[in-house]
Amino acid sequence: MSTIKRIAIFGSTGSIGTQALEVIAANTDKFSAEVLTAQTNEVLLIKQALLFNPNCVVIGDEKKYQTVKDALSKTDIKVFTGEQSLEEVAAMDCYDMMLAAIVGYAGLKPTLRALENGKPIALANKETLVVAGDIVMQKALEKRVPVIPVDSEHSAIFQCLVGEGRNKIEKVILTASGGPFLGKKPNFLVNVKRDHALQHPNWTMGAKVSIDSATLMNKGLEMIEAKWLFNLRPDQIQVVIHPQSIIHSMVQFEDGSIKAQMGLPDMKLPIQYAMAFPQRIVNDFPRYNFKKPSTLSFEEPDLRTFRNLSLAMDALNKGGNMPCILNAANEIAVYAFLKNRIGFLDMTEMVEQTLQKISFIEKPTLEEYFESDGEARNFAASLVEM
Repeated sequence: MSTIKRIAIFGSTGSIGTQALEVIAANTDKFSAEVLTAQTNEVLLIKQALLFNPNCVVIGDEKKYQTVKDALSKTDIKVFTGEQSLEEVAAMDCYDMMLAAIVGYAGLKPTLRALENGKPIALANKETLVVAGDIVMQKALEKRVPVIPVDSEHSAIFQCLVGEGRNKIEKVILTASGGPFLGKKPNFLVNVKRDHALQHPNWTMGAKVSIDSATLMNKGLEMIEAKWLFNLRPDQIQVVIHPQSIIHSMVQFEDGSIKAQMGLPDMKLPIQYAMAFPQRIVNDFPRYNFKKPSTLSFEEPDLRTFRNLSLAMDALNKGGNMPCILNAANEIAVYAFLKNRIGFLDMTEMVEQTLQKISFIEKPTLEEYFESDGEARNFAASLVEM
C-alpha cells in the first residue's frame, strides 16, 4: 500500500497553494498533488499541472477552459471547468486530503462536499467557518474527519492543544501583527491607497488577506473561526497586537499556564504541519535565532481606529447569520477598495451599514446562509458609487 498522501489543492495558484506545492516538491516521498484548481490564472495552473502531473485540474473561469485543455492535451490529466465542477471534483475519491485554499466564500461548497465524502480538510480558508461554521463542524463530526487549521494563528492553537485533550481551556490569545498601519489614526488612514495597504510588514499574502490584515478584519474573522474550530465561547477568545509575528498564538489553561507556539513568519510551516499531521517533517526553513533575539512586545488593539475588529466581535457575540453577513459585506468592500472605487475607511462603513440592514436569523439553515450572503453582497454593492 502506498504511503504517499494524495493532496487536492483547491486554490493552487494563490499564495497558500503555491507554497503547498513547494512543500510537496520537497517531500515527493510523502505527498503528491492529485487535484489542482484555479479561478482565473490559467497560465500558472497549466505550469503547475505539467510539473506535478495531477489526476485532474479545474479552471473556474469557463472562458479559459479550452486554453487549459489544449495545453494539457498530450497528458492524461483530466480538465474540468466551472463552479459546479469544483464541487464534483471535491466529491471524488482520487485524493486523501483537501487543502482548502480558495479565497473567500467560494471555498465553502467544495469544502462541504469533501467533508460529505469523508475527506480530512487542511483548512486555509477561514471564510468557510465564518459563513457557516456550525454546519461545517457538525458535518466533520458526523463523518469523523479532522479539520486541521492552516492559518498560522489557528495552527499555533492546534499545536498547543495536542496532548491537552482533558485539560480545559480558559482562553485562547490570537496574536496580530497590527498590519502596515499599526499606531496610525483615522486622519492618516483616510488617505491610504491600495498599494500602501498591500504592503504587510511580516507576511507575504494574497491581496484579499493583505487588505483584511491592514483593517484588522482578518483578526475578527479569525476570532469567529477559532470559536468553531475549538468549540469556544466568544469571551474565551482574545486578540493582542504582537508586531514581531514570532509568537503565532497562545492557549491559557484553567490553571493559568500559557502555552505558545513560536517561529519565524513562514506559511510553509503550518501548511506542512497540517498535511503531515500527526508527524513533523524535517525541513530547511529558516529558524528563529536566539543569539540575535528581537524584543517581543504585546499591546491591546486600537478598536476605535480599526473598527472592523470591533464589528467582527459584535458579529461573533450575536452569532446566527451575522458573521456570514459581515464576511459578504467585507468581500465586496475589499474588492471595491482594490479597484480604487472606495477609500480605506469606507470599507468599515460599508460593512457596518450592511450589518444593520440585513435581517438577523438566529439559527440559519445552509440555504438561509446562502440567501444572507447574497442579500448582503447585493446591498453592499449598492453602496459603492457607480
